[in-house]
Amino acid sequence: MRWSTQINNSKVPTVATWEPVLENQLPPPNEVPADLVDKLERLALVDFPNQEGLACLKKSIRFADQLHVVNTEGVEPMDSVLEDRALYLSGDAVADGDCADRLLQLSKQTVEEYFVAPPGNIPLSTRDRAMLKCSASKLEDTSIKTV
Repeated sequence: MRWSTQINNSKVPTVATWEPVLENQLPPPNEVPADLVDKLERLALVDFPNQEGLACLKKSIRFADQLHVVNTEGVEPMDSVLEDRALYLSGDAVADGDCADRLLQLSKQTVEEYFVAPPGNIPLSTRDRAMLKCSASKLEDTSIKTV
């Protein structure tokens, strides 16, 4: 059994700290074009079917804007959220093999002897595209201004 031997030199505080970020400290709200909303729906398998869903997206983006005012000077990037722990490193030994054909049969879709992953991440159907165009046409313009 081997353990990682990295020394814990974390800059992450041991106690959570929080200071409210004022609106005037944030960057100007971003415009989110309708085609980007379409991509987000396909990539994240999330649907923003109405104004309530779009409002939730806008609030999420505005919340993430707070990261722009975080002072990260002198903070090294984290390798893992478990960087303060010794982690078990498993051996790299082949226990079984010559079973690629059996494993590929478990996949819903393969291309040239590779898994297609994730199988649920597929383009929108024609019906969903029509609904999206209808939703987009209800917007005042082709973009959404974050709150």
